[in-house]
Amino acid sequence: MVNQERLVQEFLELVQIDSHSGKEGEIAKVLRKKLQDLGLEVYIDDANKKVGGETGNLIAKLRGTGKGETILFSCHMDTVKPGEGVKPLVKDGVIYSDGTTILGGDNKAGIAAVLEGLRIVKEKNLSHGDVEVVFSIWEEGGLFGVKNLDYNKINAKYGFVLDSGGAPGEIITVGPSQDKVNAKIFGKPAHAGVAPEEGISAIMIAARAIENMKLLRIDEETTANIGVITGGEATNIVTPLVEIKAEARSISEDKLDAQTEHMVQAFKQAAEEFGGRVEMDVERMYPPFRIEEEEEIVKKIKEAFSQLGLKAYTTSTGGGSDTNILNGNGVKSVNLGIGEKKPHTLEEHVYIEDLVNSAKMVAQIIQVFAQ
Repeated sequence: MVNQERLVQEFLELVQIDSHSGKEGEIAKVLRKKLQDLGLEVYIDDANKKVGGETGNLIAKLRGTGKGETILFSCHMDTVKPGEGVKPLVKDGVIYSDGTTILGGDNKAGIAAVLEGLRIVKEKNLSHGDVEVVFSIWEEGGLFGVKNLDYNKINAKYGFVLDSGGAPGEIITVGPSQDKVNAKIFGKPAHAGVAPEEGISAIMIAARAIENMKLLRIDEETTANIGVITGGEATNIVTPLVEIKAEARSISEDKLDAQTEHMVQAFKQAAEEFGGRVEMDVERMYPPFRIEEEEEIVKKIKEAFSQLGLKAYTTSTGGGSDTNILNGNGVKSVNLGIGEKKPHTLEEHVYIEDLVNSAKMVAQIIQVFAQ
């Protein structure tokens, strides 16, 4: 069913196209032609005018030849750094980079699987409903592409995001919401050797705030982390400014609200205690999602996996993805495992078997939803 040689060669082609976030213009051009050659109508939105970059999101539609729900497949075109000049290597059924860059399987393995799945449907002349495809920009670092997607062009009831590290069969049905929690802590400068008592140390305020915070694993649904601390210029100056970048996540928005407020109050109380002040910047980055086991999307995708002889299982994640945003915009979506191993590292790799099964998965999902 899958043309393995074609699939692997296309994946190797895609990972060698540089596409850091904001630099997706060339890969969008290549993918646009590939989709048009497959008979899809292709549209590029103006998301880049809102977030920057060379291109908007690529939106495509394969018109249905029969009955069935409209479904959507989604992957992101951008990669993290270092991702320029990728030199893929194939060894013993696994695809690696040469170790000087990432591979880019996150998320080009998903893109290759979608393209091959569509080719299978076309070559076998399989009956199908409308199939929509979104290849988004700027997923890494903030999900900015799909946040600014032209949803007027989307009619799908169900969505499938191919962007998880589990092998095909993994169905992520639960994901958390995230808050960005950033603080600017203001103290008062003074000479640390001559008159330290005249100063207010922003570092001490930060230390007291963090000491009083619940962090890391809060409970089974909630996490929080201080990620970046910057400040100070010299040891002989009482530090007047510290900036902190932090986050909180939870599957429960009530718990997330409580954790974020706890962190904000810890900063404020510490600043008041030392006579300094703090400016807070809190932003809800994306909503949570939860798809129940008995819902149609889960039942049908399990049916697709069963027909392929793959073990299906549902699970949750502590990370965010385009899945969160699609659900928040009315497209009931799950994230599917495609075997992205060690993403964002120089050891990133993809098993060819997972790549093949991912392509089979795409074609089978299309068939199941056409029934």
